[in-house]
Amino acid sequence: MTDAADLPQLYLITPTELDLDTFSARLAAVLDAAQIACVRLSLATRDEDRIGRAADAVRAVTAERDVALVIERHVQMVARHGLDGVHLLDGARSVRATRKELGEDAIVGAFCGQSRHDGMTAGELNADYVSFGPVGETALDDGSRATLELFDWWSQMIEVPVVAEGALDVDLIRGVSPHVDFFGIGDEIWRTDDPAATLREMIAAMS
Repeated sequence: MTDAADLPQLYLITPTELDLDTFSARLAAVLDAAQIACVRLSLATRDEDRIGRAADAVRAVTAERDVALVIERHVQMVARHGLDGVHLLDGARSVRATRKELGEDAIVGAFCGQSRHDGMTAGELNADYVSFGPVGETALDDGSRATLELFDWWSQMIEVPVVAEGALDVDLIRGVSPHVDFFGIGDEIWRTDDPAATLREMIAAMS
């Protein structure tokens, strides 16, 4: 049996569209069901007011449970809404400027797709973590996937924490678990009737 301390941590990703009237309760139920290291607010909308209201609503839930909250892309909203940091989507390109703007205490993460080079560069520029994905099969974008070999190499060669995300299932989690620091889990649970129960199944696969 693997010690719980050796298992990857959980990085929760919100749906890209959410109902502010109901999502806070759904999120609270998941945060109360499992130990979550960080939540990422990941909205598709470009409506600044809606994003701001969502940030405030989600922050109320995460702050009560002492869980870090980062926002996807919108660097300017971090300080404005009292968030813990930002998740960048352009590999290493914005890491240096974002770190300078937000300071050393903020969380700055970088999604690097399947690019080992982008990941290493982001780490050298002081990203707190690098995210690779999607891990599972998807018809989105060009269908490229982050392979087990990439995570295995990273875990052996690079000290910067690595997140595996995208189209995960229990079999993929079981295979990748020994090689990652975090699993980024989002639609995999939110699209089910009982997100907390689905998450517990995924956690069980890690060991």
